[in-house]
Amino acid sequence: MQLILWRHADAEDGGGKPDAERDLTKKGRKQAERMARWLRPRLDAEWRILVSPARRTLQTVAPLELPFETDERVGLAATAGTVLAAAQWPNSKRGVVVVGHQPTLGQTAATLIGGEQGDISIKKGAVWWFAARRRDGAPETLLKLVIGPDEVEDEAE
Repeated sequence: MQLILWRHADAEDGGGKPDAERDLTKKGRKQAERMARWLRPRLDAEWRILVSPARRTLQTVAPLELPFETDERVGLAATAGTVLAAAQWPNSKRGVVVVGHQPTLGQTAATLIGGEQGDISIKKGAVWWFAARRRDGAPETLLKLVIGPDEVEDEAE
């Protein structure tokens, strides 16, 4: 199984809005577009994309231009456990992209890497790509890639 954790791009401060209604900043829209251009050729129709219902995550995934599902289990009140359950880790037959929030995605990454609770900082707009595999009959988690929007070439520049 392949699992991609994609943190939403740079978002506005609250400014009196409810947290779920915060928009991406101009910088965040550019980050989302850049990461979507990088991700799109690496995904096929078999991938499942789960997105928090918060506005900034919906705006982050929009430039990917692929079908997705909103899912509260990866939303603002999510935990590492609900994210992994929603993704059906490690048993899904399909790759899964989760577009969500900190600190939940960092806690999910810590669980995948160390098997325990912890916190890892995931940069805004960044992708962490994991794979589940078996080695010598034992389950194993592989961290395949960590990349942020600033590390992806922008063809428009």
